[in-house]
Amino acid sequence: MTQVTELGYMGISVSNAGAWKAYASEVVGMEVVDEGEKDRFYLRLDNWHHRITVHTQGNDDLAYLGWRVKGPDEFEAMADRLRAAKVRFEICSAAEADERRVVGLMKMVDPGGNPTEIFYSPEVESYRAFHPGRPLHGKFVTADQGLGHCILRQEDIPAAVAFYNLLGLKGAPEVKIKLPNGAVIMPVFMHTDGRQHSVAFGLGPMQKRINHLMIEYTNLKDLGIAHDIVRQRQIDVALQLGMHCNDEAFTFYCANPSKWLWELGWGARGALNSQEHYTRDVFGHGMEAKGYGLDIDLG
Repeated sequence: MTQVTELGYMGISVSNAGAWKAYASEVVGMEVVDEGEKDRFYLRLDNWHHRITVHTQGNDDLAYLGWRVKGPDEFEAMADRLRAAKVRFEICSAAEADERRVVGLMKMVDPGGNPTEIFYSPEVESYRAFHPGRPLHGKFVTADQGLGHCILRQEDIPAAVAFYNLLGLKGAPEVKIKLPNGAVIMPVFMHTDGRQHSVAFGLGPMQKRINHLMIEYTNLKDLGIAHDIVRQRQIDVALQLGMHCNDEAFTFYCANPSKWLWELGWGARGALNSQEHYTRDVFGHGMEAKGYGLDIDLG
């Protein structure tokens, strides 16, 4: 069955371009690429032209997600499947594809209202080395695991699961979290590649389209240095250092300049062959700064 192979790229809109350039490069270690376009700049993590486009319109939220398919045959097969399922989408012009630095592009909206794109053949700059914004001991985990993972706003969880199943992602609830009021939430985690999950939802009401984006380092030293920089700059930390139960990544969650979260991590395991569920994290992830949609006891 044709399926998307990875979360390839993301677009975000921001109100403070200068703060974002400093955060992405000096704190996280990404390469900032500014090609003189008045309304955007790019964040590079590997040899792709970019993994994140930063649009400077000013609403401080997710602008779109881009899911990759292998090539033109799979692109056409995905379009056929979406038509059969009566999902509304648009095959984009060559100019629109060029804007995304891809060859083929289609656009739609997922059940939660999140702009969603399917693409093939990203622009890869194999001639140009990746230059991190600050010195790194390793690099970022991308390649066949894509950009990272994210948690999105979804009100109709069954509809969201059905939509992402249609794209070829698989998954189910993996964590049972008991809330202080006695209620239990069971967020859904879905994967399409070797990454343990690429998208998740079901944490409850969210002010923004996105709760967090997880970016993973290959070297633990880089995560530790990022944590030191975050603390030195007194950037809000929503969840302290800890290890998750499902992907077993060692991570922490810090605020970005748009007031949602980036989860910086290391050491995540891959997707399992069979489903499991958990009731608490392995260790850590104590709550600290509140108001970022993760005021949840994971211990």
